[in-house]
Amino acid sequence: MGQKINPVGLRLGIVRGWDSNWYGGKSFADKLVEDDKIRKYVAARIPKGAISKVIIERTLKRITLTINTARPGVVIGKGGQEVDKIKEELKKITGKDVQINIFEIKRPEIDAKLIGETIAQQLEARISFRRAMKQSIASAMRVGAQGIKLKLSGRLGGAEMARSEGYKEGRIPLHTLRADIDYAVSEALTVYGKIGIKVWVFRGEVYGKRDLSPNAGVAASQASASGGDSRGGNNRGGRDDNDRRGGGRGRGGEGDRRNNNAGGNPNNRGGGNKPGGNNRGGGNKPGGKR
Repeated sequence: MGQKINPVGLRLGIVRGWDSNWYGGKSFADKLVEDDKIRKYVAARIPKGAISKVIIERTLKRITLTINTARPGVVIGKGGQEVDKIKEELKKITGKDVQINIFEIKRPEIDAKLIGETIAQQLEARISFRRAMKQSIASAMRVGAQGIKLKLSGRLGGAEMARSEGYKEGRIPLHTLRADIDYAVSEALTVYGKIGIKVWVFRGEVYGKRDLSPNAGVAASQASASGGDSRGGNNRGGRDDNDRRGGGRGRGGEGDRRNNNAGGNPNNRGGGNKPGGNNRGGGNKPGGKR
């Protein structure tokens, strides 16, 4: 059944945490509907914000939103004006104080939701669906994904009959519960109709007990970003700057000729300070042809 079930829901409490963190009691249904309204409002309010997900936490008098985005500057706005407006508008919708935290996604190339939205934008701009899929797969594998799978369904390329087409690279172990698999669904609204986009991204296996608290992903991403790549920018394993091949300025004897043979025999070609270098025929013999 690993092929059928939603990979995120299957891993809740194992390697994935919940996007809504609160206790509902008898008002559970109302709060669930309100969460859906909040997420739809944020997505519609900032359509170009590259928002992956919104984590919602509730207390008695406050709602805390953690917006995961690849473009924090767009979400925050100039001087924080955009965030303040969203807070006020959400306060009118919910009737509670709203606090908003922004978390920057460092590697959007391996975030399933952002991959799907990127492909949707390209399809709406009439770019070839095969080209869009291959570019997304190449970007994800280059950044560090261990596997990625894409599936598009609809009137691909404006065809009369709808069909499904998919590409896969690497491995996607859907039955392995410790596998960190991100999954998302997006839609492209083309002139021919809707095209559904499904994205699976395998980001590696998780060993040991994982922190599933709402802001655990923030700390983990910051730690991985600080680790970074230890290789120096210009240290590629070749010669250093002072070990130039061929002797730098003295290539082919020119260095010695310029520095140490000034005023010497002009017919000594590339011989440096060696007496009789390139003396044609006679060498150092008296009367020899120079």
